[in-house]
Amino acid sequence: MKIGVLALQGAVREHVQLLEQAGATAVAVKRAEQLRDLDGLVIPGGESTTIGKLMREYQLTEPVLKMHREGKPIFGTCAGLILIAKRVEGLDEPHLGLMDITVKRNAFGRQRESFEAALNIEEIGDNFQAVFIRAPYIEQAGPGVKVLATVDGKIVAAREGTLLGAAFHPELTDDLRFHAYFVKMVQESMVTKVNL
Repeated sequence: MKIGVLALQGAVREHVQLLEQAGATAVAVKRAEQLRDLDGLVIPGGESTTIGKLMREYQLTEPVLKMHREGKPIFGTCAGLILIAKRVEGLDEPHLGLMDITVKRNAFGRQRESFEAALNIEEIGDNFQAVFIRAPYIEQAGPGVKVLATVDGKIVAAREGTLLGAAFHPELTDDLRFHAYFVKMVQESMVTKVNL
């Protein structure tokens, strides 16, 4: 099982380490051809507009969409959540437009409003120390989207089929549970493909 971490911005190394600790082979991805033999992909944090621009520049957008069409799980964290959203407040066009959610960017405020919160995350576990840095949140989730966690009534983690999104940075803690959950999603998608 091989999971890529999009290495255009963000805490790539931290994602790679946690995925490997959770039992996957993880690789940093910068080129379109590297996406071909992956079983799943993590799109990390950073600045969503910049990542979206770089994805287009390096011709990564279509190969990522192809992975999704093939049923390979994609996990977006912070800016990655914005990239996978079908609707982004203030943008006419979404980046990848995959997950049936509306996301509000920098929704909790600027850098100095960064905070941590102990979350109870459905299907993952309680007391997960989540790090929010200029974080977005999900304003609306479609009927097929399962809400996994909220902060002050705002949705900060969700799943829709093979798509997983978190408004925070699970890679900035030593807690493996979120990455282990994604690794399990990838394993399940591989089993499903074998059985088709």
